[in-house]
Formats: sequence, C-alpha cells, structure tokens
Amino acid sequence: MNSANPPLLLVAHGTRDPEGPRVIEQLAEATAAVLGVPVHVGYVDVIGPTVAETLERVPGPVVALPAFLAAGYHVRTDLPEQVASTGREDVTITAPLGPSPAITEALLDRLRQAGWRPGDRVLFSAAGSSDARALADVRAAARELGRRCGQWLNPSYITTASPATEDVCAPGVFIAPYLLAPGLFHRRLAELASSGVADPIGVHPAVVDLIARRYRGAVRDHVTAA
Repeated sequence: MNSANPPLLLVAHGTRDPEGPRVIEQLAEATAAVLGVPVHVGYVDVIGPTVAETLERVPGPVVALPAFLAAGYHVRTDLPEQVASTGREDVTITAPLGPSPAITEALLDRLRQAGWRPGDRVLFSAAGSSDARALADVRAAARELGRRCGQWLNPSYITTASPATEDVCAPGVFIAPYLLAPGLFHRRLAELASSGVADPIGVHPAVVDLIARRYRGAVRDHVTAA
C-alpha cells in the first residue's frame, strides 16, 4: 500500500449493543465505496478488535479517524496512547467526526424525518461526559444546530453531565439525539414524553462525505508529505 492511497482505520468507542458495531461497519463499507481504499474498524473500549489488534494486520501508512462526536478523553489521550503502544510511527490520527457542519446537517435531516418543522421546539440530547473539552464540543454542536433550527439550544445529557434530558424534557419538544448509533441511550430517549425522537445520526451521506474529506486531508497534509 503506497502513501497515495493508505488504508483507513475507523475507530469507535465500542458497545455490547449489536446496533452500535453494525452502524460502524456500515459506515466503513460506505466510505470504502467512496474512497476506493480498504477501511478497517477498531475499538478503544468494551469490544474488539482493539486498535492495536487491527493495526497488527494493516500495513502502513494508515489514517486513523476517531468516529466520535466530541474530542474527549478517548480521542485526545486514549487513542494516541493505544497507537503509540504498537510502536507504529506511520499512523496519522485525524480530527473526530464532530462537532462539524456535516454532522449538523445530518442532525437536521433526522429531525425532519421525525416530523419536526420550523417553529417546533427542539431538545438537544447528548451521551454526557466528565471531560470539559468534550462538553465544550457538545455545546458548540448544540449552538450550531440551534442556528439551523432558528432557536437557542442548550444541550442536555442522558448520563454523567447535567442537566439530565429526562429532567428537562416535556411534551411538545422534538428530541435531537447527538448519538452516532442506536443503543441503550437512544432507547432511553424514546421512553420520554415528547413529540418525537429523531433517529441517531447513523450512515448519513453527509457523514460519509465528512469521513472521506477527513481522510483526504490527512493524506494530503501528513501522509504524502511524510
């Protein structure tokens, strides 16, 4: 594999809910079709294959893209440490998926598909974190979606951080989940009294395009230059 078309490693958190890995695999397949390069999957926690296990069988150079919606601990510390533990010096790590205008576009589409129309109230709900940088990214994502919806949005959280979505949710609002894949968190939102809960971001064309652009930028600015 030469430096003009290195493989892509899509890195996700990991969950035992089968829907999570399914979405990541579908994103990998869709991105491989767009880029025409091998796209592999690795996880930083909970399930395998781990990042190190995947890198053992993938020749370099490699572009690793964190499939995360905020730059929390796993993106800033855990993933680089896991890559470093392999001794590989030919792995370029890109910025995570979010926050990004492309993610906002996908969020807005999911809201519309759930029945939201301009003027309807929106409740932005994220997974939650104890990491200040991740929470700042979530606030930025909420503000960007708010601008597109024509209203000011403060994020709420499913767990860990406050305010809790269940405490501020009310009939008449549409919930916009800042979640990449279905699973326990999305099911918890679906149990709340609301006018509708949008689907997770999932395999949206804007997300696939974003991954492709992150990859091409990394190849242009780091891999090929090196």
